[in-house]
Amino acid sequence: MRIGLIGTGRIGTFHAASLSRNREVGSLVVTDADRARAQALAVRLGATAAPGVDEVFTWGVDAMVITTATAAHAELISRAARAGLPVFCEKPIALDLAGTLAALRDVAAAGTVLQMGFQRRFDAGYGTARAAVREGRLGRLHTVRAMTSDQSPPPAAYLPLSGGLYRDCLVHDFDALRWVTGREVVDVYAAGSDAGAAMFREAGDVDTAAALLTLDDGVLATATATRFNGAGYDVRMELAGEADQVAVGWDDRTPITSTEPVGPPAADKPWTGFLERFAPAYEAELTAFVDVVRGERPNPCDGYEALAALRIAEACEVSRRERRPVALAEVPGA
Repeated sequence: MRIGLIGTGRIGTFHAASLSRNREVGSLVVTDADRARAQALAVRLGATAAPGVDEVFTWGVDAMVITTATAAHAELISRAARAGLPVFCEKPIALDLAGTLAALRDVAAAGTVLQMGFQRRFDAGYGTARAAVREGRLGRLHTVRAMTSDQSPPPAAYLPLSGGLYRDCLVHDFDALRWVTGREVVDVYAAGSDAGAAMFREAGDVDTAAALLTLDDGVLATATATRFNGAGYDVRMELAGEADQVAVGWDDRTPITSTEPVGPPAADKPWTGFLERFAPAYEAELTAFVDVVRGERPNPCDGYEALAALRIAEACEVSRRERRPVALAEVPGA
């Protein structure tokens, strides 16, 4: 199998390395706006560097992996669909609903595969929590708490391009919430704070956010995120039911310190970022994509899953701006 990869930044480099280790991938063609960076990666992995996107499309690849800046995702997805190529794309499809829906229409019209990169679906902890909920081991689920805390903020130049904390960061928690519980969000109430660094206010973004979400079976969920957590990278989900409760992301590297006299010790080596924390999950989702292309398994996360998570993020943004509850029915979905 010959796979094209567009975008050799941090996540693209990681995915390229994963693909180069997959025995079903015979060759890899990479490209990037920074040609020197793509060439260096190709040399390191024994891949082929293409001078541009056009060449990747015309050099006879069997599938495409898109890891460019977000602004290019939708156009590349549509182009790959028209070329009849299955695609793996990092989230999101687009930062707006119109762009997302347009790309999904192109994929549907072409009848091709679009697998989205929500790596938490391939994380062992989230998978175990999903099984516990689906098998009824927690009894009636009533409360879910999700959180994502970055150790340090992204560069200031990234913020205006990110779509904001809900679309860029909490969208992972929204997807995990739907995937683990098997339920849909019906309404949200969200708030955000830009009291930290001035670059967030200048970008019209917030550095800390919280949302209360009601699911269609009455479960209450909270989702919080911050760009500033000096203790380390902290991603967790807690699920409480009438019979039991479980926690995802609670291990000897969780960057939190107990204040109890006999509490667990602080982590000696806390997680520092998402690539470190979710490395096995990122590897697994690319392995799954190769299996999908080979026709050996169904698509584990199609574009409509990404649309569902984005609609929740959109509802949260409206709620934050207008300081009111927002029903998901207010957000277009088709």
